[in-house]
Amino acid sequence: MNEQEPPAQVEPGVRTDLAGELDYGGYLALDQLLACQRQVSSSHDELLFIVIHQTTELWLKVMVHELRAARRLIASDTLRASFKMLARVSRIQAQLIQSWDVLSTLTPADYLAFRDRLGPASGFQSHQYRIVECLLGYKRPEILAVFDHHPDVRAELARELDTPSLYDEAIRLLAKRGMAIAADHLQRDWRKPYRAHDSVRAAWAQIYRDPSAWWDLYELAEELIDLEDWSRQWRFRHVTTVERIIGRKTGTGGSSGVDYLRGRLEVCYFPELWQLRTEL
Repeated sequence: MNEQEPPAQVEPGVRTDLAGELDYGGYLALDQLLACQRQVSSSHDELLFIVIHQTTELWLKVMVHELRAARRLIASDTLRASFKMLARVSRIQAQLIQSWDVLSTLTPADYLAFRDRLGPASGFQSHQYRIVECLLGYKRPEILAVFDHHPDVRAELARELDTPSLYDEAIRLLAKRGMAIAADHLQRDWRKPYRAHDSVRAAWAQIYRDPSAWWDLYELAEELIDLEDWSRQWRFRHVTTVERIIGRKTGTGGSSGVDYLRGRLEVCYFPELWQLRTEL
């Protein structure tokens, strides 16, 4: 008589008695997360479109978290701890750039199968992306009008507009370290777009000419350049992917589409850090 084989085990040591305890799905709220992909059409390809944008918003949430923390540390002259946060944001930006490769598998025909069902919904309305722009110093108060129908979101964005950016705090730190920064760059209307100034360029140039004397400020400058470098690459892949999929059509939210995105390629968050490279 053959003996019965012992029941197969999942893996030695792996717990299966999880009733009433925190498991993987519960910790990540997967029942809610995986129910958030609500299609507005029967198109096979719409799921990809939703997931790409939802994933982007999750990464933007982490970016806002890290940039705000880095800003606080820079303001308190605690640079070493801020560098890990800034480097993490750069790695996230690299992930976001890779996502355009996936979205570009969506052909014009694929997208047109559900585009008309999106109504006025548009990435132009991503408030987290607008907060990231503010954190990096690209302030546009007129963007608040886009969020008039969401008072809480509008209020959060308004607070960020009224707060010194990451770069503003870096410049104020230069002054604390003894650099001669123009007074109107240390206290100003934080809602106004940043404008380059000779005193700021001269301060950064001094640091770059003698990195060993200003090593942590030199490293801060390079972390900022990394952020902007990745941001430029993301914007380029954005416009290229959009043009590949919809050509020069008007955006769903009413923007000029590719023409608007091409204009964004000229945005510079940290102008003096780029300018000084010519004079070194």
